[in-house]
Amino acid sequence: MREALFVKKNTSKWENYESIPTENPDEIASRFIEVTDDLSFAKTFYPKSKTTSYLNGLAYRLHQAIYKTKPEKKDRLLRFWKEELPLVFYHSRKQLLYAFVSFCIFFLIGLLSSALDDTFVRLILGDAYVDMTLDNIAKGQPFGVYSSMDPLPMFLLIASNNVKVSFFAFLLGILGGVGTVVLLVYNGVMLGAFQYFFYSHQLGVESVLVIWIHGTLEIAAIIVSGAAGLVLGKGLLFPRTYTRLYAVKQAAKEGIKMIIGLVPVFIIAALLESFVTRHTEMPTWLSAFILLSSAAFIIWYVAVYPRKIYLKTTKIDHLNEQ
Repeated sequence: MREALFVKKNTSKWENYESIPTENPDEIASRFIEVTDDLSFAKTFYPKSKTTSYLNGLAYRLHQAIYKTKPEKKDRLLRFWKEELPLVFYHSRKQLLYAFVSFCIFFLIGLLSSALDDTFVRLILGDAYVDMTLDNIAKGQPFGVYSSMDPLPMFLLIASNNVKVSFFAFLLGILGGVGTVVLLVYNGVMLGAFQYFFYSHQLGVESVLVIWIHGTLEIAAIIVSGAAGLVLGKGLLFPRTYTRLYAVKQAAKEGIKMIIGLVPVFIIAALLESFVTRHTEMPTWLSAFILLSSAAFIIWYVAVYPRKIYLKTTKIDHLNEQ
């Protein structure tokens, strides 16, 4: 069957499924089975077409609706972390990749700019911070800023600020993603300048072992926040077959789930920065273990585990159809 005929034959059905909502679990399940049948057909005969991409999105929303109409269980919160959030990460994998690559590029720009221009670090980090850190280096305490406050007030200040920045990065996505990209530019360039500043004072390795104890989770969370903003921007700019308002609402739901999922990460990062990073004399192996464990967790939970959950749910849905 030609794709044009396939689309013409099923368009009214698909439009009804989108425009006529239902809370009946059996009806939603029936729609899901029909759409996945159409999706299987499209994947076989038109694997790279817009029709296949559209049906994949429709099947995903129906799948989410099935979970939504199920009676709430005591393990609802657990299921959010085990299934719902990883699936959001999987379906937003392109935005996560764009945010990661963009941040890395801006980081390198900050690094190279600092290496080529002695005044760039002061321009980005500010004279006050640079002078304070130079004074700490002269005293033999280059990372003294991390012990300049009592741990508890420092934790509360950092945690609240990190959560605020993540929501801001997400909300800036309503500007078509441009605002989110600007925030990624700022943070990436700042981190590059920050890292080069210590490297230029022969503290490159020490800065990684100290700062990235908390920075691994903190930077990863900023990148994911950026991805959430790009998801929102995509919903605004590319509504596809939906109304722009509907597309933005759906994108906002996905982005908010990503931001909520980051809250524990920011809290752990703030705990590490406030209570652990200050101990600059800790053994190298312990510092390396903390930052490598943090990196491994982020890679696993944001990139590896979501694919595993997606394949698992797809297999279960296929068996249910049979």
